[in-house]
Amino acid sequence: MGANTSSAKERLSLSDLRSTKSRTSYKVNPFIVEMKNDNQWKCQFNALKDTNKLLVIEFTAKWCEPCKFLEPKLEDLAAKYTGVEFVKIDVDVIMSVWKEYSLYTFPAVVFMKRGQEVDRVVGLKLDEIEGKLHKYAYSF
Repeated sequence: MGANTSSAKERLSLSDLRSTKSRTSYKVNPFIVEMKNDNQWKCQFNALKDTNKLLVIEFTAKWCEPCKFLEPKLEDLAAKYTGVEFVKIDVDVIMSVWKEYSLYTFPAVVFMKRGQEVDRVVGLKLDEIEGKLHKYAYSF
């Protein structure tokens, strides 16, 4: 194997960045906001319900293997569709929202505009998710 060529200063900086990020950020990545509680979800939802911005909700669970496979694909889409709001809800953390949408299978992606559900994709259907994302990101 190769030797680690980073200096102590570089390692310290990376370590500091990781610890600061984990303490202060709710972001899964720079483009997906992870909801940590009902109040955060309600604030996010209310902020967007009177706009024409597409809201994409990823319902997931840490123990769900298909969800783990979907996550990097959604991260790529979130980076591509910067005019769309992406949020992630772990159903073990905020189960009430999952129940509100009557979801029973993982992963699930719900598309919303103006506070109303316009579509959903249940299961690991990458092409369908991207197609609906493209369709609703530029409509209405």
